[in-house]
Amino acid sequence: MHWTQVYDPLGHWWLSTLIATLPILVLFGLLAGLKVRPHWCAIAGAATAVIVAVVFFKMPWILAAMSFGYGVAFGLLKIAWIVLSAVFLYDISVETRQFEIMKESIAGITADRRLQVLLVAFCFGAFIEGAAGFGAPVAIAGAFMIGLGFKPFHAAALNLIANTAPVAWGSIGTPIHTLAAVCGLPESDLNAMIGRILPFTAVIVPFWLVRTLVGWAETFEVLPAILVVGVSFALTQFFWSNYVDSNLVDIVGGVISILATVIFLRFWKPKRIWRFDYDEKTSPIPPSAEEIADVTGGEWATRNFDGYVKPHSYPLGKVLKAWMPFAILSCVVLVWGLPKVKLAMNRATTPAFKVTLADGKVRPGPPGWDVPYLHNAVYRAAPAVLKPTPEAARYDFNWLSTTGTGCFLAALVSGLLLGLSPLRLMKIFWRTLVRMRLAMVAISFMLGLGYVTRYSGLDAVLGIAFTRTGWAYPFFGTFLGWLGVALTGSDTSSNALFGSLQRITSQQLGIDPILMCAANSAGGVMGKMVDAQSITIATAATEQVGNEGAIFRFVVWHSVALGVIVGIIVMLYAYVFPHAVPHGLTFVK
Repeated sequence: MHWTQVYDPLGHWWLSTLIATLPILVLFGLLAGLKVRPHWCAIAGAATAVIVAVVFFKMPWILAAMSFGYGVAFGLLKIAWIVLSAVFLYDISVETRQFEIMKESIAGITADRRLQVLLVAFCFGAFIEGAAGFGAPVAIAGAFMIGLGFKPFHAAALNLIANTAPVAWGSIGTPIHTLAAVCGLPESDLNAMIGRILPFTAVIVPFWLVRTLVGWAETFEVLPAILVVGVSFALTQFFWSNYVDSNLVDIVGGVISILATVIFLRFWKPKRIWRFDYDEKTSPIPPSAEEIADVTGGEWATRNFDGYVKPHSYPLGKVLKAWMPFAILSCVVLVWGLPKVKLAMNRATTPAFKVTLADGKVRPGPPGWDVPYLHNAVYRAAPAVLKPTPEAARYDFNWLSTTGTGCFLAALVSGLLLGLSPLRLMKIFWRTLVRMRLAMVAISFMLGLGYVTRYSGLDAVLGIAFTRTGWAYPFFGTFLGWLGVALTGSDTSSNALFGSLQRITSQQLGIDPILMCAANSAGGVMGKMVDAQSITIATAATEQVGNEGAIFRFVVWHSVALGVIVGIIVMLYAYVFPHAVPHGLTFVK
C-alpha cells in the first residue's frame, strides 16, 4: 500500500489549514479551557487527529492507526522512560534524606530565590539539556527546585521558561544533526548560524526568568548576577557553535555558566535576600542586619526575617555524598549520549540494528524494525519536498542506549551507594511508577498525536500556510519552527518535519536557506514551553498533575513573546545583516 499526502483536500488552502488545526484546538482547548485531565486531553487530541486524517485528508485507516501506535511506542521508550527514571532518582535522594543536605548546601551559596532559579533552572537545566534532552531537564531541575522549597507551580513554570535557549543543542546536538540531514546543508554553517541567533536570547532568558518571579525593582537588584549567568553562557554558546562543534555546546556552556556564577557570588551579594511568602521561618537563610531592616515585601516576598536560622554546616564529605546521585546522573547521561558509546551499545543490544540485504549490503537508512504497513508507505509531495519522498518508519528498540536507561542505572547505583537494599529500591520504584502512571499515558499519547500529524501531512498543511507570508517570511518562518515544536514536543522532530520545507521556500523567495533552516531550530526552542508533552513532564515531575491548564495559560504568552524576539533577530539577519550568515565554515579539529 502506498499513499501520497494531500495538502489541500478541500480546494481552499485556508479551509484545509483550518481543518488541520482541529487536533491542536481540541488538545489545548480541553487542557487550558476546560481543565480536563491531561491523559484524556491527549487521547481526545489523538483521536481527533486520526479522524481528520482519515475523513478529510483521505489517509487509509491502517496507516493512521500504525502511525499512532508508532508514536505511542516512541513516546514510552524515548520520553516517558526518561521522566520516570529521573523522578525515581529524585525519590531515592529524598528517601535517604540527602536532599536536605543538598538544599542547605545550595543555601550556603545563596539563600536568594532569584539566584537559585538562575543556578538550578537555567545553568543546571542547560547542562542536563545538553546531555540528555527530551524532557529530562524539566523533570530533573523541576524536582530539584521542589526539594529546595519552591512551590510545585513555580518550579514547573520557571523550568519551562528556562528550558528554551539551550534546546537547539539538546541531547549531544541531536536537533542540529537532524536538521543538517533533512535539509542537506552543511552542518557547520547551520550550527554557526543558530549560534549567532540564540546567544541573544541566552542573555534575555535569565533576566526574563527573574522578572517572571519578582517585580522590576527586585530584578534589577540582582542584575549583575543575571548578566554573569547570561553573558557567560551566551559567549560560550557562540564560541563553541562557531569554532568547535555542535555536540557539547550546552554541556560546556552550562558548566562554565555555573562556575562563573558560583565564583561571582563569592565576591558579590545582593543587598537583601529575597524569599517567598510561603518559606518557613526555619528556612536556612542567613540574614544580615541590613537585610532585616530592608524588607519591603511583595506578592511572593517574605515580610519578616525574625526566627530564620543560618544553614547547617555539613562536612565536605557529607555534602559530596548528598550530591553524588546527581553527579552520577550527569556523568552517566553524558557518556550515554556520546555517539561512539551509543553506537556500540546499539550494535550489541538493539534488535535489527544492522540488516543485511539479499545482495550482501547493509540496509541504508534509519536503524530498527520496519513498522508494519507504515514504513515507506507514506509519500510527501511538492511543495513540502522537491519530489515525492517516502517517509521511513523504523522503530529502534534501543532499550540500553536510551537516555532513560542511563538515568535508571544512575538511580540504582546511587541508591546502592547510599545504603538502600535492592528490595527497598524496588518499593521506591513501584511508588514512583504508580504516581507517574497517568503522566506516562499522557506523554505517550501526545507522541501518538504528533506522529499522526506527521504521517498524515497535517503538519505540512500548517507549514505551507506560513509560506504565503512573502517578504515577512523570515519572521513567520521562525514561527513555523515554533509551531513544529508546539506540535511534536521536540526541536529534533520540528527540524525533521520542516527543515526541507524551509529550504525550498527560502530559495523560492530569495532568502538565504542557511538562515531560514537555522531559524526553524532557533524559533522552535521557544515553542518548547507550550507543547503539551513538556507541560505534562513538568507537572508529573513536580506533582502538579491536574494543573496543566493553569501552567499552559501562565507560560503561553512568554513563549509567544520570546518567539517574536527570535523572529525579529532573524528578520535583521535577512535584511540588515545578510553578510553575517555563515557559508563554508569548518570546525576546528
